[in-house]
Amino acid sequence: MDDDPTVAEVVAGYLDRAGYAVDRADDGPAALGRAGAQWPDLVVLDLMLPGMDGLEVCRRLRERGAVPVIMLTARGDEDDRILGLEVGADDYVTKPFSPRELVLRVESVLRRSRPAADAGHRLAAAGLSVDPEARRATKNGAELALTLREFDLLAFFLRHPGRAFGREDLMREVWGWDFGDLSTVTVHVRRLRGKIEDDPARPRLIRTVWGVGYRFEPGGAVD
Repeated sequence: MDDDPTVAEVVAGYLDRAGYAVDRADDGPAALGRAGAQWPDLVVLDLMLPGMDGLEVCRRLRERGAVPVIMLTARGDEDDRILGLEVGADDYVTKPFSPRELVLRVESVLRRSRPAADAGHRLAAAGLSVDPEARRATKNGAELALTLREFDLLAFFLRHPGRAFGREDLMREVWGWDFGDLSTVTVHVRRLRGKIEDDPARPRLIRTVWGVGYRFEPGGAVD
């Protein structure tokens, strides 16, 4: 879904040649209608859409269910990228971009959205439970509405309690990228805290390690 028909055609063409079934929508309301008729495996969403902007489309998709979202943003618009991540986008690509880069991002996001054969056993700590195979997470028995990256980030923390990781480490291990905008990690940690912490303003589980990054503390000790 893109506001520029030329860009949309190029993107659709590359994804089609990569073996993906592509359904295009020319505006926000049409995008929601298509998603409602047939729930997609992944959405590529431009921020600037007629009828309803990409941020609102992403919010409404998130209200309906879990679906990986890749945002297309203009180069240099950091605020737009942050807003996209804040409303639940799993990844973003800045325009102008290489269509091959977009295809690689799509492959990466879809690969991580599907349980691996060696996904592992259920993880649990501090009232949190994560089932990697079912991609289901709960807190004190209540279902957590997590995005793809939030789920992966929580599972990673549960697998490595008490260890401090830099944002570069988390980007490599959770996103599978060796480079990228580290604010992506910062935003996802903030969103995850908002869903698992009793008081996100005073996080007890995902602790900030100044000068390093973050550490998961199952005991939830207070400084």
